[in-house]
Parts: sequence; C-alpha cells; structure tokens
Amino acid sequence: MWSADRFLFLLLSYLHHQASPHVIHRDIKASNVLLDSEFQARVADFGFAKLIPEGATHVTTRVKGTLGYLAPEYAMFGKASESCDVYSFGIFLLELASGKKPIEKLSSTVKRPITDWALPLARERRFKEMADPKLNEKYVEAELRRMVIVALVCAQSRPEKRPTMIEIVALLKGELKEKLAELENDQMFVNYKGFSAADGSTSDCISKRRMRKGV
Repeated sequence: MWSADRFLFLLLSYLHHQASPHVIHRDIKASNVLLDSEFQARVADFGFAKLIPEGATHVTTRVKGTLGYLAPEYAMFGKASESCDVYSFGIFLLELASGKKPIEKLSSTVKRPITDWALPLARERRFKEMADPKLNEKYVEAELRRMVIVALVCAQSRPEKRPTMIEIVALLKGELKEKLAELENDQMFVNYKGFSAADGSTSDCISKRRMRKGV
C-alpha cells in the first residue's frame, strides 16, 4: 500500500547509520520526496544537509527547513541530529497516511499541527478516520495502524524517545511486533479523560516570529 516510501526510509537509515561521517538531511518533507518511473521514492534537495562528526550527538547550527516538519529542539535551539530527520519523517508518514497537510489552517488565526489532530484519534484507536479519503477504504487496516503508531512515535517532542531509522525500517516492515505492541501501549497513547490538544502534544510549537529568524 505505502511501499513507495520504502526506499526513502532505507536511504535515511544509510545516511544516519552507515555513511561516514553520518549525514542529516534537515529538510525531509513531501515536496522533497520524488518518485521515479517505477514509483520508487527518491530524496531530493540536500542543500541543508549537515555532517555529524564521529562521536558527536548533534551539531548546533542556524535553523533551516520547513515549518511543520521541524523537531522542537532544532527549531528552538538549533540542535540538529539524526533524531530531527526522524521527527520530520514522522510528519511525512502522517501526511502520507492521511492526505492532510503538516499544519492545518482552522481559521484566520488558528492553525493545528497534524500531530495534534492525529494523536487524540490514535489514543481512541480511531485509525480508520485517519486514512486518506482518496484511498476509498482500499488499504490494509493493520498497515495503517502500524504506520500511524510509528509516525507519532517518531514525531513526539522528546528526541530521546524517538526510534532510530534502523528501528523504523524494521517496524514498518512488520518485523518487530513485540516492539510495536510496546509502543502502542506507551503512555503517550493513553486515552486520558478530558484530553485536549495541549496535553501531551507532539507539536513543535514554533511561533512565526521565531521562524522568521532562520528559515
């Protein structure tokens, strides 16, 4: 169903774990994922890419990228790491599954990140409501569920809790069933009574003024 993104996460896994030095893309988003003649995904535009020196956990740099895809720690403090690409990839997965934009304009003054829409539905296990209507319900429910869970875990605000790209590859291929069940039962998916989007939000919470400084 969503096999077109397989090359993408394999490539990111290579950049993060096998390339020497490691490479972070810093601008993973839908418009930078192109399809070739065989509908295989290819990553484009490495203009913002950074090398991670061996032994370093992150590099501090000027913020570059696209609003809606930026990890909170990167947008606010300029700390770029492989985990930032993981966050962006999570947003991309949610976009791919739902057909929604990373940031939805609810009114002239209110905007909602896709994570703030998706997380409450995932907590209530309402995965069918998250599928892109253009699919006309022609999808495998287990794949949709797995994709959404992995996406939200990738796009959570705490970088230390995000999976690595190696783990993401295995999870999306359905190879780590116990790990997936563990993630699905994580505290972030507990359906609290009276939950609001502000509680446990995975949103990057970036103000327009802050974004003007570097993006």
